[in-house]
Amino acid sequence: MQILVVDDETDVRDLFQQRFRREIRNGEMSFSFAFSGEEAMTFLRAHHSEVLIILSDINMPGMSGLDLLGHVKEEFDMPPTTMMMITAYGDEESHRRALTLGANDFLTKPLDFAVLKNKLLHLRP
Repeated sequence: MQILVVDDETDVRDLFQQRFRREIRNGEMSFSFAFSGEEAMTFLRAHHSEVLIILSDINMPGMSGLDLLGHVKEEFDMPPTTMMMITAYGDEESHRRALTLGANDFLTKPLDFAVLKNKLLHLRP
């Protein structure tokens, strides 16, 4: 399962690789990382058929995660199976807007990796 993590905080790469070490080693999950919405779109244009899940932060400089969500849904005929939005602000307006734009799930920071892992394992094809 190919997962694209989009977050302007670069330390998320180490965090995800540490928390999903076993799944990565077993070949159950593969992670790619983009550190802006713009970088995510560039990656998706080259690899969109490979990505099954996008986990995107909402609050990023430049293109926000909500903007990214809109672009993904608009640009790709076959968008990723699942797009989960992640934010430090669990406000109702962001949650409502994310779901209206087509997000499949909404998670708040700090991430509960046990909950995230469970959600990802249930999405496996």
